[in-house]
Amino acid sequence: MVEFVKANYHAHTVRCQHAYGTEREFIEAAIDLGIEEFGFSDHIPCPYKDGFVSGIRMKMEQAEEYRDCIRRLEEEYRSQIRIYAGFEAEYIPRFFDEQMKMFDDLGFDYLIMGQHFLDLGEVDGKYTGAPTRDEAYFKSYVDTVIEGMKTGAFLYVAHPDILNYQGEDQVYEEQMGRLCRAAKQMNIPLEINVLGMDGNRQYPSRRFWNIASHVGNDAIYGLDAHAVEHIRAFDAYERCVQLAEQNHLHILERLEV
Repeated sequence: MVEFVKANYHAHTVRCQHAYGTEREFIEAAIDLGIEEFGFSDHIPCPYKDGFVSGIRMKMEQAEEYRDCIRRLEEEYRSQIRIYAGFEAEYIPRFFDEQMKMFDDLGFDYLIMGQHFLDLGEVDGKYTGAPTRDEAYFKSYVDTVIEGMKTGAFLYVAHPDILNYQGEDQVYEEQMGRLCRAAKQMNIPLEINVLGMDGNRQYPSRRFWNIASHVGNDAIYGLDAHAVEHIRAFDAYERCVQLAEQNHLHILERLEV
């Protein structure tokens, strides 16, 4: 059996409305498995102005309570594991400054980028993981991820291969090649998503990681835990390790937060 992760920076809480279990249960499972660093990165709230209420993220006013909860557990478990408080965030320019002000004012530790939507995609229901043959949409996804990376705000890019393009391989290679080269140039790691492997999603994508291998990107495993059982997803993790080994990827065991 392969050695399990020593650090995980991708985990959610019930505040996102689609995760289950308590923060304490997540932490104790991580300790049992020998994880030495564990970061909570729940979906960042968005300051919608038109009355829209998200069904997949906390409200802006919940961010302080979220931080306080993680900080209490960080102190309680200090002798057993290193705990961090962060967010998984889409890069959406119209919200970014206000979100970053909240992030800085409340003293969170890190952001990871998970581009589930473009601009107001959550409002109109357009999810980047939905099958598409739209080349312009694909290009817009890659442009947005690159623009987000350029801010320097993100620790790494979560499931960069979420874009479920069903068109020509040449287009896929061109666009994802741009993303991988930009990440390489900016020294930003890319995540091999264990939850995606566990759920047989379109990611981790073998054709994406073949591109990342040729570019020479750094990679990191992310459990993307929405429930305690996702922390114990050994079979999916081992398949992710096999994918990394087959593509000779450079895996980072932990990051400087």
